[in-house]
Amino acid sequence: MGEVVLEVGAGPGLTTDAIRQMVPNLTAVELDEELAAKLAERLADTNVEIVCADASELPFEDDPFSSALMFTMLHHVPTATLQNCIFKELCRVLRPGGLLVGSDSIDTRARRELHKGDIYNPVDPETLPERLREAGFVDISLEHAHKELYDRFYFWSRVPEA
Repeated sequence: MGEVVLEVGAGPGLTTDAIRQMVPNLTAVELDEELAAKLAERLADTNVEIVCADASELPFEDDPFSSALMFTMLHHVPTATLQNCIFKELCRVLRPGGLLVGSDSIDTRARRELHKGDIYNPVDPETLPERLREAGFVDISLEHAHKELYDRFYFWSRVPEA
């Protein structure tokens, strides 16, 4: 994963807790001010920096991160256009050769029920490779994991080498 890792959509920090054990420096971005504040308080004096920001307009200079991680958050982004902006921003803030790794859920009836009253804009995994390519990524891989009521997909790609 590298030495300077970005997590997008940290939420309450469940994956943040696991990731921070594996990397020397982690920056976790969360849009929700309350969640970001609670996470920052809980992870104070650790190897994690919490940034309250919109991932479609990241407040970082070009290419400071060796990798970016996004787990089960894309479906909370209200439009495909904003999702694509996030991909472009991640390509911008990753170093040449930097790795993007992510996962999300596959659209199911049960998942729609779970998100009633919440933003739910599922990503079609069949269109994801082209969307990542358009954002500037290469070496794109996609894998489906089908389990009862727990359908998800995983993806990874890289920023082109300089």
